[in-house]
Amino acid sequence: MTRREFHQVLLSATTTLLGSRIGNAKQGAFKAFAHPGILHTAVDFERMKHGIRNDVDPLVQGFAKLREHPSSQANYKPHTFADEIGRNPSVNFIEFDSDANAAYQCALIAAITGENRYAALAGEIVRGWSNSLQRVSGADAVLMASLGPFKFVNAAEILRWLGELSPSDATACSAMLRRAILPAILDFAPFANGNWDTAAIKTMLAIAIFCDDPVLFERATSYYLHGDGDGRLTHYIYENGQCQESGRDQQHTQLGLAHLGDACQIAWNQGWDLYGAHDNLLLRGFEYTASYNLGGQVDFRPDLDRTGKYKHAVISEPSTLRPIYEQIFAHYHVLRGLPTPNLAKAVERTRPEGPSQGADHTGFGTLLYARPAQDADSPAPDVAPISLHAEHTAHGIQLDWLTPRTKRSFDLQRAGMRWQVPAGATHYTDTHVNDGQLYTYCFSAPTSDRFSPLPTKITVGLPPGWKKQPLGSAPGTANTQFDGKVFTLITAGKGLLQPEDEGLFVSTPASATHLAVRFIPQVASQAAVFGLAYRTGSEQNAPCAALLLAPARGDMERHGWVLRFSMRDFSGDITPISQMELPAPVVQYGRLMKPVWLRMTRRDSSVTAAYSLDGHAWAQAGESRMVLRGRMGLIGASGLTQTSTALRFELVEEPAHE
Repeated sequence: MTRREFHQVLLSATTTLLGSRIGNAKQGAFKAFAHPGILHTAVDFERMKHGIRNDVDPLVQGFAKLREHPSSQANYKPHTFADEIGRNPSVNFIEFDSDANAAYQCALIAAITGENRYAALAGEIVRGWSNSLQRVSGADAVLMASLGPFKFVNAAEILRWLGELSPSDATACSAMLRRAILPAILDFAPFANGNWDTAAIKTMLAIAIFCDDPVLFERATSYYLHGDGDGRLTHYIYENGQCQESGRDQQHTQLGLAHLGDACQIAWNQGWDLYGAHDNLLLRGFEYTASYNLGGQVDFRPDLDRTGKYKHAVISEPSTLRPIYEQIFAHYHVLRGLPTPNLAKAVERTRPEGPSQGADHTGFGTLLYARPAQDADSPAPDVAPISLHAEHTAHGIQLDWLTPRTKRSFDLQRAGMRWQVPAGATHYTDTHVNDGQLYTYCFSAPTSDRFSPLPTKITVGLPPGWKKQPLGSAPGTANTQFDGKVFTLITAGKGLLQPEDEGLFVSTPASATHLAVRFIPQVASQAAVFGLAYRTGSEQNAPCAALLLAPARGDMERHGWVLRFSMRDFSGDITPISQMELPAPVVQYGRLMKPVWLRMTRRDSSVTAAYSLDGHAWAQAGESRMVLRGRMGLIGASGLTQTSTALRFELVEEPAHE
């Protein structure tokens, strides 16, 4: 597109762009999360202390499980603190996870009993790794950075509260978490089974609290509710309670559920009700899984996941129950009074809960969560709704959010409009909108503001002159959202140039002669094909030139990615012009992990394409000299006929000489 057209897109709603500032003048600066406030609060520790002092079962039995574990001993010997940890290949993997277990379990004992030798040992471990660890490596880096580190940061949170970590110790720990752990989980793991995503979500929440980072916290809660991968709540648990990994094996299924439960507990402790999301969908997943592994019959439906890699025709064999059920039973049944028949049976079978396997999850749920109904819960911090999400629909702009525990109303607002949202509401549709207009929405914050909610931007439809053109008849979703700078194409479709197209094309105005974008990773479907195209029409076999990112041939688990420039002529024949295998670090372990910049230009009778791997140095992909009259635009297909995937492209303005 021309420079003028680029600015017209970004400034098409200048007046409403000011809406992001609505309410912020009255919002105080972010103060802090509630501490301790990851998995356990001060009220939780008082409950545990009281139970142990007064010989209350099942807490005493649960505490005995913790006390007897090898990683809970005051004479535990920490491993050598290293600068790298990794999985697949293993680099100090077992050593770090063992130390993380010891730090967490000894911190728990210190908080419950007041025995300083346990706090000192846990503090030695936290300080040692905080001052040494530089990076996380391996094909399974997301898991390496999620499992042991989750226990590690919980230990650090407890120790800071106990006074075992000094302010400088806490600063060093925060720096290590940001330097070494966070980069591996920042974009989650949409390319993998759901337990990878769910592990990353809960660890990101934990780091956000320890580091007092509200933006990072919302990144994690937003992915839990609206992420692309298998670990999003509604992608991991289906309406009937079946889980994405139910057909894989029951141990991984329970592991993914445990991570989701931890994420909900963390949010609950900070004032938000993730537990209640999608009408208590998490409970349905736990009830389904507990029932099946206790010998019950369940409704299993053949399933293909969001990556396109994992297809299951039948449910996997029943397995032993992991120690994950006390936490969920305590919340849904004891605190909220909901019927949980299968959870109750699972708790009866596993009580008192012991350790997890390795650092897979926390374990010891009987000690940590078992409670009588009359026990006080941690008070709910006074917070505003967060993870505000907007989607343009045929009825207007549909907004939903993560609701607070507190039952109070809030103001939802945009430029020129304000609505009072009743207590407990989770969604609203703004019908007073105009096509092509960009709107910014934001919640007001409570008077006792600890957390300034982030605004969200959405355009009604597409910018002026842009058009959405579904290609073919794929039964999956074909939708496009635009937030003022980033286009999100949500599309199914078996593919592009195969030799016909089935997917989605979003074209620029007819006058546009230039388009440059940055592909924003990652993409869930590992069969997806996407990029830029110049097309003569919306027919499946329309003549076109296309610059596409596509999977390389081979095993879908690690197939690598290529950048391909091709053309289809008027007879339907496809001619490859160029192809290159994308190098590291753009592709790592066969996965597309980093941005790629794409550019297409039409001059007279030719279309030229270029790419960049850093946004600065551009290389030519080739030129198509076929005479075409059409439009350029964004194009994509999930590579899966029934399953859609999200593809994100950020508009890029280049220097005038480009």
